[in-house]
Amino acid sequence: MRKGILEYCILTIISRQEVYTSDILEALRRADLLVVEGTLYPLLSRLKNNGLVKYRWQESTDGPPRKYFTLTDEGQEMLSALNQEWAIIGNAINKITN
Repeated sequence: MRKGILEYCILTIISRQEVYTSDILEALRRADLLVVEGTLYPLLSRLKNNGLVKYRWQESTDGPPRKYFTLTDEGQEMLSALNQEWAIIGNAINKITN
């Protein structure tokens, strides 16, 4: 369940703007979702291999080149479907817990 939620959160973060891996980690940390790089990189690879995200390399003045991620059209469609599913699940959980 956590993996699916993390993928949903990562797609949401990437949908807002082009992001570098450390930007994703920081957004997850601010939301109290503690994730280490060793967890994030395989998720990003899977999302890329599934055609949901793409990246571009950019040279860095502070070290090696950086990968910046954006959503593909398929990724945007998936995020839209996940948003709908999350609303349904959230409503169901609220009915049970309230």
